[in-house]
Amino acid sequence: MSNTEHGLDNAENTRPHNFITQIIDEDLASGKHKEVYTRFPPEPNGYLHIGHAKSICLNFGIAKDYNGLCNLRFDDTNPLKEDVEYVDSIKEDVEWLGFKWAGKVHYASDYFDTLYDYAIELIKKGLAYVDELSPEEMREYRGTLTEPGKNSPYRDRTVEENLALFEKMKNGEFAEGKASLRAKIDMASPFMVMRDPVLYRIKFAKHHQTGDKWCIYPMYDFTHCISDALERITHSLCTLEFQDNRRLYDWVLDNISIERPLPHQYEFSRLNLEGTLTSKRKLLKLVEDGIVDGWNDPRMPTISGLRRRGYTPASIREFCRRIGVTKQDNVVEYSALEACIRDDLNQNACRAMAVIDPVKVVIENFEGEEILTAPNHPNRPEMGERQLPFTKEIYIDRADFREEANKQYKRLVLGKEVRLRNAYVIKAERVEKDAKGEITTIFCTYDPDTLGKNPADGRKVKGVIHWVSALHNHPAEFRLYDKLFTVSNPGAEEDICSVVNPNSLVVKHGFVEQSLGNAAAEKGYQFEREGYFCADSKDSRPEHLVFNLTVSLKESF
Repeated sequence: MSNTEHGLDNAENTRPHNFITQIIDEDLASGKHKEVYTRFPPEPNGYLHIGHAKSICLNFGIAKDYNGLCNLRFDDTNPLKEDVEYVDSIKEDVEWLGFKWAGKVHYASDYFDTLYDYAIELIKKGLAYVDELSPEEMREYRGTLTEPGKNSPYRDRTVEENLALFEKMKNGEFAEGKASLRAKIDMASPFMVMRDPVLYRIKFAKHHQTGDKWCIYPMYDFTHCISDALERITHSLCTLEFQDNRRLYDWVLDNISIERPLPHQYEFSRLNLEGTLTSKRKLLKLVEDGIVDGWNDPRMPTISGLRRRGYTPASIREFCRRIGVTKQDNVVEYSALEACIRDDLNQNACRAMAVIDPVKVVIENFEGEEILTAPNHPNRPEMGERQLPFTKEIYIDRADFREEANKQYKRLVLGKEVRLRNAYVIKAERVEKDAKGEITTIFCTYDPDTLGKNPADGRKVKGVIHWVSALHNHPAEFRLYDKLFTVSNPGAEEDICSVVNPNSLVVKHGFVEQSLGNAAAEKGYQFEREGYFCADSKDSRPEHLVFNLTVSLKESF
């Protein structure tokens, strides 16, 4: 995919400057590293969200900017929560965002044999032991932030005992939770992560890559640093919650016989987006409870949800560029993300007309049909034109007509005129209503001498409304999406279901112009005067068109 495809090329081609690029520049200048090698290491236990997009753009973007390499490596050390579905979705998301990983896809499970050997090495050095404390007892022995922990009664076993017991763990001779391998560091450390952390635990679970080969699985902190070193990663970029874990990252690598130079971990602030969740556990609950229509529901902050809603790769890359990379935690307003897709679609989306809440208009002094033409984009003639059948009966939006209105109302009013977009000036003469008093038909006349020009006698017509032929159109379902939650920080709520916005999805039925009969899934359109929409990739088909609201035309206050 070229950077110019979505029109945000100038910003994207400028290398960002932040504390990480400053470190890289210094490392290259000093000769510490001759090239840059990064990695993106997601756990395949859910779909990626907008927070992951920041990490993807950072890791792959840095590799691209410095003519380096970036690996895609799955942190697949917990088979109970992982699935091939998530693996496939993550690969699709990374490629959709416009990035390509170096060589083959990597898995932490690729290194299980090597990781086991390094665990044996730590045991032989007296730096790891098999502990038989229960998880509850382990928490009691761990201490608190203000009180040191105390040593496990199993901490001083001999090397021979630990090797034999670890072999028993590997062979499935312990039940789950009955034994673990722990690093022997310092139970009085002020950093909780250094209080003899668990390196291996027992899980009798089939792994999506290794099958039933293993019943012991390494922990993230043991796996991650070794995987980085084995892959010759130079700059290991993590979010701030892993800042204390860097001490364990370095401890593991310093105490095993692995090739030098060693990678170094750097931390940056995670993306906190106002009004959204970035906890995969809580997002999974929304899916499992049926609150949303799967991980790719357009209300979800997942990359696949944003894609289905109509966000473009360029808009998400631009959003990540604008928010930058710092060590300062902050909350980004959702409007900042909307501004990026609005800028993109304003420049690149074809224009079309759709009537979401239709009411019929009969133009009494018009007979037959006429084919009008309209530009696909007002400022980009290279995007071509489309044909608009103009007929005696048309639909307009119900909100675009009033029987009486003040001067501020610039749409159709009984006894007054308005221009139809790309067509003629019409005048509302009378209305027809049903038994409930609801307007069913508006009867109008048109001025045949006003196509593309003002009335000849100098009448001023200020309002312009959109329309669709009642004879040549396509019925369509419109899904109007709003924020999924009613609070700005739903992650802080004990019950996230209690703050779900009941109006986060409103469904309307109306009509789109004839040219949209084969609207491509996820292709963005500006429905004039309505908003930016795209055809739904899951449910839309020629016989039943479904359009999702991507974003409003202007920021709503």
